[in-house]
This record gives sequence, C-alpha cells and structure tokens, in this order.
Amino acid sequence: MTSSTTLDILIFLAVAWDMAWKGIGLWHAARNRQTKWFVAILVINTLGILPIIYLKFFQRHSD
Repeated sequence: MTSSTTLDILIFLAVAWDMAWKGIGLWHAARNRQTKWFVAILVINTLGILPIIYLKFFQRHSD
C-alpha cells in the first residue's frame, strides 16, 4: 500500500467513527429534549469525543 492509500483509509475510518458516535449522541439528545447538547454535538466536530462524553455523563436515563 502506498502512503496515500493508508492516509485515505485512516481518514475514512475517522469519518466513520465520528459519524457513528455523532448519530448515537444526536439521537439520545433529541429523544431527551436536550437542545443545547444536540446543537453542541451537531456543530462541534471532535472525532466522537463530545458525543461519548454526553452519552457517558450527561444523558438522562429513562428507566
């Protein structure tokens, strides 16, 4: 593999990782009517860090 191909694969994996976590975080923020978190997750691009923080520490759990 060339370095260009390796870079393309790494970029693809980073985008897929970010989209997955962003989707999960947005889904839960919307269901919990947490507008501020929804907007923050939508706007801030952090490779999934912000959605993971939200899901772990700030989402309202409906038991």
